[in-house]
Amino acid sequence: MDEADRQLLRRCRVRLVGELQVAELWDALLSRELFTRDMIEDIQRAGSGSRRDQARQLVTDLETRGRQALPLFISCLEDTGQDTLASFLRNSRQAAKQDPEAIKPLDHLVPVVLGPMGLKPKRVVKPDPSQPALGNLTPVVLGPEELWPARLKPEVLRPETPRPVDNGSGRAHDVCAPEKIKGHADMAYILDADPCGHCLIINNVNFCPSSGLSTRTGSNVDCEKLQHRFRWLHFMVEVKNDLTAKQMVSALVEMAKRDHRALDCFVVVILSHGCQASHLQFPGAVYGTDGCSVSIEKIVNIFNGTGCPSLGGKPKLFFIQACGGEQKDHGFEVTCTSSQGRAFDSDSEPDAVPYQEGPRAFDQLDAMSSLPTPSDILVSYSTFPGFVSWRDKKSGSWYIETLDGVLEQWAASEDLQSLLLRVANAVSEKGIYKQMPGCFNFLRKKLFFKT
Repeated sequence: MDEADRQLLRRCRVRLVGELQVAELWDALLSRELFTRDMIEDIQRAGSGSRRDQARQLVTDLETRGRQALPLFISCLEDTGQDTLASFLRNSRQAAKQDPEAIKPLDHLVPVVLGPMGLKPKRVVKPDPSQPALGNLTPVVLGPEELWPARLKPEVLRPETPRPVDNGSGRAHDVCAPEKIKGHADMAYILDADPCGHCLIINNVNFCPSSGLSTRTGSNVDCEKLQHRFRWLHFMVEVKNDLTAKQMVSALVEMAKRDHRALDCFVVVILSHGCQASHLQFPGAVYGTDGCSVSIEKIVNIFNGTGCPSLGGKPKLFFIQACGGEQKDHGFEVTCTSSQGRAFDSDSEPDAVPYQEGPRAFDQLDAMSSLPTPSDILVSYSTFPGFVSWRDKKSGSWYIETLDGVLEQWAASEDLQSLLLRVANAVSEKGIYKQMPGCFNFLRKKLFFKT
């Protein structure tokens, strides 16, 4: 869907959600191949299943259905007698084409700055240690993520001031050493159960020819590494190979229905091709072997408090080895600080699939229309949303290879956030094309694996 149609839909959302009669639309949407039957069933289950929730989800998902999605949707409205809404959208679309300035992208909005920014005093004043320096004040952006200016990004895992590490040199330990934190339930998750929890690995290697997706050579290497690693970390590991989108959802739902009360943690690893997708909180989507996609947001939502109450208050970790988009990161020139960067060679390939614009039957599914405030959730991405993720055909993906090595060396002494910082730093130094892992962290405490 082009940007003008996308912006038009968003500006008409309130009226559409209020007036759209979704029950009359399902057959028309199917006949015009705007959605598959599985996609419509997902829309019907959105939120509480009310007409408004279904309408809201339908409008959100429509953005992912290709360049002709809006005119086809208008035709569906006319087919079902919803002429008022159809005329409203058609006239608005024509007006937007005649006057493109009438619909501007949301990223033209600027942040609201509270307090002076970069203000310099006219005379020299002795600074007051109790007051912040005016030049250090930063803008506060009000509003949801889609209103953020393009230069601002969601908070992604960034290095903290490193604490001292005992390497035998005799240097003093930091006062917040892991040994002092692990035993405090208010500071760290307690992982005493043995086994610690379930770990589900979905490894999609071979895709059907009609999907247009290539075989992910090297993914089995990743899968074997993580099987061994998470068993070493006291998890019960299950591997599912080559699942369609529907089978992926079924496997995740089945896992959510299990009784996790005697366990302390839960892990999902997904190895597949990926793409961008509309979202509210967690970006991206992963492909099933049939070429249909499942949004990361939907995957995470399966394990929320309603879908999996026995995991309430327990850490739920998601590791996603898939592309977040099609951009290749060339990086920027810096003074070399490491000799560990690996040359890019012909055996490296991306897990990338472009954001689909054509009206294909396997465009990416959208996120759930609403998601309870996430807690005790961490989603670790192999790459920043919008960029490709590299995989070596012989040694596996950069991200999984590095994650496995970091867990082996440091899991016994460092918390998960510190481990992922090590992964991000190591992966960022590899290759000619760059890759930067990122993380959306909604954990309430530090997490130390059981080793």
